[in-house]
Amino acid sequence: MHKILKMYSKKGDFINYERMSFNMKKVLAIDLGASSGRGIIAKIEDGKINLKEIHRFQNNGVWAGNDFLWDVLHLLDEIKQAIVKANNDGGFDLIGIDTWGVDYALLDSDGALLTNPVHYRDVRNATGRKEASEVMDIKEIYKKTGIQILDFNTLFQLVYEKNHKNHVLENAKTFLFMPDLLNYFLTGVAKNEYTIASTSQMLNPYTKNWDFDLLEKFGINTDIFCDIIMPGKKIGQLSDKVCEELKVKKADVIAVGSHDTASAVVSVPSDKKDFVYISCGTWSLFGTELDEPNITEKGYLSSYTNEGGCGGKIRFLTNIMGLWLIQESRRTYKKEGKDLTFADLEAQARESEPFKCFIDPDYPEFGKPGDIPGRIAEYCKKTGQRAPETIGETVRCIYESLALKYRLALINLEDISGKKFEKINIVGGGTKDPFLCAMTSDACNIDVDAGPVEATALGNIAMCLISAGEIKDITEARKIIANSFPLKSYKPNHTKEWDEAFERFKKVIEKQ
Repeated sequence: MHKILKMYSKKGDFINYERMSFNMKKVLAIDLGASSGRGIIAKIEDGKINLKEIHRFQNNGVWAGNDFLWDVLHLLDEIKQAIVKANNDGGFDLIGIDTWGVDYALLDSDGALLTNPVHYRDVRNATGRKEASEVMDIKEIYKKTGIQILDFNTLFQLVYEKNHKNHVLENAKTFLFMPDLLNYFLTGVAKNEYTIASTSQMLNPYTKNWDFDLLEKFGINTDIFCDIIMPGKKIGQLSDKVCEELKVKKADVIAVGSHDTASAVVSVPSDKKDFVYISCGTWSLFGTELDEPNITEKGYLSSYTNEGGCGGKIRFLTNIMGLWLIQESRRTYKKEGKDLTFADLEAQARESEPFKCFIDPDYPEFGKPGDIPGRIAEYCKKTGQRAPETIGETVRCIYESLALKYRLALINLEDISGKKFEKINIVGGGTKDPFLCAMTSDACNIDVDAGPVEATALGNIAMCLISAGEIKDITEARKIIANSFPLKSYKPNHTKEWDEAFERFKKVIEKQ
């Protein structure tokens, strides 16, 4: 029996829900960011997605000797807690897991972990990149994969592993990215999901499969890689062992856009074919969707990447350091006995004088854990600027520098794509930061729509429901999401001061 519901979205678009049943499937979305994780229950009711967070937990890297690692068993335990809580809250039918990109685990022939996964901020990555460049020119790697050259790309991590810890690789039977590993723990099925695999710099962007020729060039055993599974496909079900341990019923585990940005882009509430998004959290992922890869000299020089998206799309974007700079600064202040909230930091930044100094958010030293405020002061001195003297000045420097980096990214995107964009859609946790959203609009001289906050979880949920046949496709998912969550809009208050600041910003980053 079907529930017939005809309605219009806030934008006036007709949405047809005739196929939806009274007993809508419930989704448990596991959304793991680089600093925290959540378990969220969702279902569609009256044409809107209703969310309920049932579990939240920390996700921090752990120093073990000289290695910076992920505590993956802690994450598995937290996911199991989320499953139990979701079961106690009425149960669920589908599970989707998304995480950050590039990091991986290796299993032995018995399916056991060989080592804890290494964190992408570990110092080994710069060595791996350097050693990779001695085998193949970095620009050639970009031409083959279309992936932005970053120290932590999986390819470079594996090059390091082969050169310095080959005993681990020699005993590896199976290679799994972080969400693949967690799906494997729940189902016993080993697959490599497409969107997360695309972050690795090991895929052919046209065939959407492993570039075995490239991997063999670096002497990496290609037998360890699994079949690629596309987003929206079923991986398997909760295993008998997991169901018995947790006292829960079977549920389907779905390959969503397992890379968190891929899920976030699914939820961008735009009705335009061509749109710009910033998935704003620990990282700021600035880009658009394309039908085909765009691999050019301009893209290489501007650090634009061609990652896999849901629905067969390419996420053409650049990685910008993002709110990590604020998060890590706050950790430093807390160690100094200054227990400041993010709201406190923003308030002090608002009270500080504008355009005093700038940083390049992507300066390599800012990507390492530790004293970000101290490094900002050193950077400013190195580039001939006055260093920030207060917390407010430091935080304002970060905000303004991010907004100006977005402007540079927009200029480059329009130049490479040959398109002119009318609006930026900011999704994710950064939408809760009105100061940054307003600055983005002002700096880029463009309208900004901010929302939804839970972009990654919503994209995860949407792909589960598309898999179940309860949402037709991504276009319909975006309409439903736009109808479910209010957006906050910002109009630019662009002034000549922003133009002058941008010219100074460009000169600063040229000096580093």
